[in-house]
Amino acid sequence: MSSEHHRRPTATAPTAAAADPATGRLRVGAARADITPEDLTGLHPMPGEFSGVHDPLFLRALYLDDSETEAALVSLDLIEAGDVSEVRRRVESELGIPADHVVVTATHTHNAPRIAGVSPGALAHAGGPESFAYTEFVYDRILAALRTARDTARPARFGVGTGSADVNVNREVYADGRWSLGHNADGPSDKTVWVLKFEDLTGRPIALLVNYAVHCTVAFGTSEISGDLAGAACRHMEDVLRDDGSPGAVALWTPGPLGDQAPRIDLGVAFGVRPGERQKELAYAAMAAQGLMVAAEALRVARGLGDLDPAVRLGARQRTVACLVKPGQDVMETMRQEAADTVPLRLSLIRIGDVALAGVSGEVVTEVGRRLRERSPLTRTILVSLANDRIGYLPDDARFDRPVHSVNGCPVRRGYAENAIVDGVLDMLAGRPAREHRGGPA
Repeated sequence: MSSEHHRRPTATAPTAAAADPATGRLRVGAARADITPEDLTGLHPMPGEFSGVHDPLFLRALYLDDSETEAALVSLDLIEAGDVSEVRRRVESELGIPADHVVVTATHTHNAPRIAGVSPGALAHAGGPESFAYTEFVYDRILAALRTARDTARPARFGVGTGSADVNVNREVYADGRWSLGHNADGPSDKTVWVLKFEDLTGRPIALLVNYAVHCTVAFGTSEISGDLAGAACRHMEDVLRDDGSPGAVALWTPGPLGDQAPRIDLGVAFGVRPGERQKELAYAAMAAQGLMVAAEALRVARGLGDLDPAVRLGARQRTVACLVKPGQDVMETMRQEAADTVPLRLSLIRIGDVALAGVSGEVVTEVGRRLRERSPLTRTILVSLANDRIGYLPDDARFDRPVHSVNGCPVRRGYAENAIVDGVLDMLAGRPAREHRGGPA
């Protein structure tokens, strides 16, 4: 199934005025909203309950308009968002932004709730009634934030650059005859910090969009609400931008190919073990430090960008690929997988000039992200994991020869995920129809 649009349809709600060609085609708006839950009961997707709030959770919204095409991206300080088709439809109905021009992702902080339902066949932590009530709260905040971003959009310029931060490490370790999660310094790891900068025509930043590949699990196990590494990074960037004279600037975090990437320093206690206060203090210090490292590098890259472009063209597409299901193995007891023959792999594309934001609805591993980048006709192709759904881990085909965590937690049969992601994004970039994929053994 494929749903794709390029140009602005007839809006069902008022939209921002078209850009003045004399001042710049691109218009950009951004907004931030607090989504910290007041009642924590029943919201922990892992075993146990949240005991309190260490730092608040936010959603950050980015609105883009080139006078012919609108697109929106929302980043949530949550562990994951399931099938968010409902809120994307609401965005189209209430704001006039096409549903398939909207991408919703999560920073993947493990010290936060999940929202939305689990797609049939997906491997995810299904929520209860409290989770669905919280989902509606977040959906309302998404609509409000996008409305603010759209209504405050102004002529803008755009630029992109890359840096590097060594705060992630491959986490699939082979020792004592078995595979486990840990730190594998010799394993593949992408250190790239992607930075997309949007500023108004006076040079004041509107938004920074950062993409980096790491699990936000530094403070996982403290049982306290936290934005973790990504939240710390975004707060630091926004504080610096505010001090520099841009009080409304927003920093959005998007997860890269993080399926096999851990933070270098984390809480360091076994899952289910109650940490002491000193251990928690050290974990939060490590969270702030590693977040600062990524944020500082992103700010350095943003400041070093040359002339930004006010006349970039936008494009947006989405499609869904039905992949044969593989049952999960040795997964957590809270993981649920509804019986189904196929599971929907959702792909999205937001193109900003010669930059492609390629969204994938799961936790993609390093090799798949690398293969996509090598084969893409656009050298600036940025993979965004956990986009518009979270169906499970999405490893490369070669990894199926090893019983690693990303394979055990993958709901897709070998031969589907890697090819469907790479071919699907390339086909969307080229405007080609979806192709059929044939997987291997379950």
